[in-house]
Amino acid sequence: MNTPKVLSIEEWKEVMQVPAVKESWGLSGDETAEEFAEMACGAKFNFSPVTGPGYVGDLYILSGDALGEPFTLIRKDGKLVVV
Repeated sequence: MNTPKVLSIEEWKEVMQVPAVKESWGLSGDETAEEFAEMACGAKFNFSPVTGPGYVGDLYILSGDALGEPFTLIRKDGKLVVV
């Protein structure tokens, strides 16, 4: 059910547009999604709580040498945001 999935190139492109991600990795906008996927480690979950109400939807975990702690991203109003 909550098995991690590999991010597609389109998902990497979307993740790269999140301001906190751009800033943390020092992205200039010249990097490709393929290059960024080599710099970062990411996994996607189709999250659904086991008990009770709560967030349901895409959940991304993003980590890499540029970070002290991993980022958690979810969708709010159709856009990825860091939580």
